[in-house]
Amino acid sequence: MKKMKRIDSINVIPFIDIMLVLLVMVLTTATFIKTGLIPVDLPEAKGSAAEHKPSELKLTIKKDGTLWIDEKTSVTLEQFEQKVTEGGKEMTVVLYSDKEAAFQNFVGVMDVLKRLGHEQLYIVTDKK
Repeated sequence: MKKMKRIDSINVIPFIDIMLVLLVMVLTTATFIKTGLIPVDLPEAKGSAAEHKPSELKLTIKKDGTLWIDEKTSVTLEQFEQKVTEGGKEMTVVLYSDKEAAFQNFVGVMDVLKRLGHEQLYIVTDKK
């Protein structure tokens, strides 16, 4: 029977080779990954909240289907259409719609905007 040769040390060369290959792969792929935004902690102020731009029209669809502009004035679809026409195509419409409001109200607003060729629209939602 042949006697086995005793190994005094572990050969780490293959391990180093694999680690170098992995390092090269990580470094080359890291350059292609899009960097995120710079995190910024914004300061707090006790003053009033910033008003929206005058070129914005804040439209709210309440649960009962009523339309409100800037949460102050109740309007009909025709009055809303007139406001959008007065504001021009540069005006941004910010739409807040209650999740329990009838979908028909939302469709009516979208129909008015489409008919006028208005494309500046933001639909506000809560983040989950």
